[in-house]
Amino acid sequence: MQLKVQRRLAAEVLGVGESRIWIDPAEAERVANAITREDIRKLIKDGVIRIIPEKGVSRGRYRIYRLKQRRKGLRKGPGSRKGPQISRKELWMIRIRAIRRFLKFLRRKRIITPRVYRKLYMMAKGGAFKSVRDVKTYIKEQGLARR
Repeated sequence: MQLKVQRRLAAEVLGVGESRIWIDPAEAERVANAITREDIRKLIKDGVIRIIPEKGVSRGRYRIYRLKQRRKGLRKGPGSRKGPQISRKELWMIRIRAIRRFLKFLRRKRIITPRVYRKLYMMAKGGAFKSVRDVKTYIKEQGLARR
C-alpha cells in the first residue's frame, strides 16, 4: 500500500523530513483513507503517525578521553581556551613589572648595589629573565648579592 502522499503531508504538518515519519503498519488502511491535513493531524493526535527521534553520535567516549588528556596537562593550549585572551604584550608587562618591583626591593634593602641594580634592570629590559625566580637564580649563580 502506497502512503507517499500521507507521509509527505505528515512531514509538512510536523515540520520534519519524510524519512523521520513513522506510520503504524497495523493502521495502514486508516492512514490510506486520510487525504487532508486535518485527517493527518487527527492520526498524529491518536498516535498512529509519529516522529522518529533524530539519531546522533554520542560524545560520551570523547568527553572521557578529553578529561584524561587534560589531567595529563594536554589539550589546554591557547586554541582550546575560552574567555578573554591575554596578549603577549600584556604578559610581558605583567612579567617586567614584577621583575622591576623585585629589583627595586633588593636595591632598597641594600642586597644589591645600585651598579648591579642598573645592570640587572637593563638585562631584564632585554628579556634576559623569564621570571622573578629566574632573577634570583641569576643573582645567586653570579654572586651579585652583598654579603
